[in-house]
Amino acid sequence: QVQLVESGGGLVQAGGSLRLSCAFSGRTFSMYAMGWFRQYPGKEREFVAVLSGTGSTTSYADSVKGRFTISRDNAKNTMYLEMNSLKPEDTAVYYCAARFARISTTTNYNYWGQGTQVTVSS
Repeated sequence: QVQLVESGGGLVQAGGSLRLSCAFSGRTFSMYAMGWFRQYPGKEREFVAVLSGTGSTTSYADSVKGRFTISRDNAKNTMYLEMNSLKPEDTAVYYCAARFARISTTTNYNYWGQGTQVTVSS
């Protein structure tokens, strides 16, 4: 059974940076596409960024393109989201997710972390 544990959320001022981490365990990490999603209160979970098992293919939501970078270290079974130039509208709970094989920008992922809060003050 895959387990995902996020860390790195917190409070930051607008224009600042944060790095989220997602530790993966239970299966062969490199065989899983990974993604970051976020959820605003009362809203559906939305796609932020995803990447393939090798890390060679990535996709970003338009709202974060050029500011966020998704990456993974398959030797450490960990995925990251580097968030720069943060804006108040980035405030949300961020979730990491895993699905076997192909990436997807939908929420059709098999496994989810518990979420980590990111708050950007203006």
